[in-house]
Amino acid sequence: MNHTNNKQKIGLFGFGVVGESLHHVITNSRAANAEVVKVCIRDPHKKRSLPAEMFCTEKNEIIDNPEINLVVELIDDAGKALEIVKDAMQAGKSVVSGNKKMLATHMEELLELQEQSGSALLYDASACGSIPVIRNLEEYYDNDLLLSITGILNGSSNYILSRMFNEEVDFAQALDRAREMGFAEADPSLDIEGHDALYKIIILAMHGFGSRVSKDEIFFSGISHIGPADIRFARERGYRIKLVAQAQKVHHNKLALFVMPKLVTRAEYIYNVEDEYNGVVIEGEFYEKQFMFGKGAGGFPTGSSVLSDITARTHNYRYEYKKRKYFSPPSPTNDVLLEVYYRYRFTEDLLLLDFEEITEHHSTRDYFYVIGHIRLGALLQVRDKLNNMKVFLAFTRIMQA
Repeated sequence: MNHTNNKQKIGLFGFGVVGESLHHVITNSRAANAEVVKVCIRDPHKKRSLPAEMFCTEKNEIIDNPEINLVVELIDDAGKALEIVKDAMQAGKSVVSGNKKMLATHMEELLELQEQSGSALLYDASACGSIPVIRNLEEYYDNDLLLSITGILNGSSNYILSRMFNEEVDFAQALDRAREMGFAEADPSLDIEGHDALYKIIILAMHGFGSRVSKDEIFFSGISHIGPADIRFARERGYRIKLVAQAQKVHHNKLALFVMPKLVTRAEYIYNVEDEYNGVVIEGEFYEKQFMFGKGAGGFPTGSSVLSDITARTHNYRYEYKKRKYFSPPSPTNDVLLEVYYRYRFTEDLLLLDFEEITEHHSTRDYFYVIGHIRLGALLQVRDKLNNMKVFLAFTRIMQA
């Protein structure tokens, strides 16, 4: 079959690690019916691997170019990414984006824009690197049987935790190594403090459950304060620590979302997800658990995911947001009881958390820890304060769902 008429003539925004990798993937893929026509960049003086005439610094050179029928946006700045996406779609061009912060924050507006403009917006690369999880939730799990999505969604954090567990290095050394390998940004706070996984689980909840949840309604915490005592505790009890994002259907038609470190048992699929890999467990009423695994960080894995969206546009594919159209999406709730491990230094640190029950208490000269039961809503109330303290929190399981 000849797809020449549907050839994707691409205007690319951003030529960093992923943008350059994407160009390489398109150029070297025999099946790609696509061509990069122009690349918009911020710094015209930086040395590039393509001829100078391929580049521009004005976005309208791409938006107003009638030859270009697809805009691919791969920049870090969520505000500028939103401008590009809106301008492109209003100009009748479809868009592929990898900017999970922009998508998670402005999803409602972008859904309306797709309806009004008729342009498609695809973003499989925004969650889980090379794993096609969004398209699977959209197409394969398009019934109402989904119960939960649980995953390691951030490759940088997972790489750091793997180094700490497997090589017995401290957090700072593991982070430096992640930077050297290109798995962590110069400013890694989005990854290690849980923001990146938070944006991704918001997007997955939209496609899996049809639920639109604001980040202000979700408890999240990261790994920046993990210490040797926490690694030692996990080892002694047979756990590994992973940064986990979870969307869990509870109370029949409610949805609990959260992101936090988890003490993972050997029996769980994500126990063996190491280094920069991601792993997603999808659980349903009749098919039980299914597991998707793949590289979650790095230029080529993400570039390959972007190419998949580009190829999908060759066949005029678009998301239908079926769960929103055909079912009543579950509404967000934080009325869920968790069992957590909490390591702290001072008595007032413990008083911050409203535990319903403490089942274990341990003290040393340098720190304390407790294991207890606490509601997600109680954690959300102190989220911002907790995330600025030198304490470490991890959950073991949902007690009541």
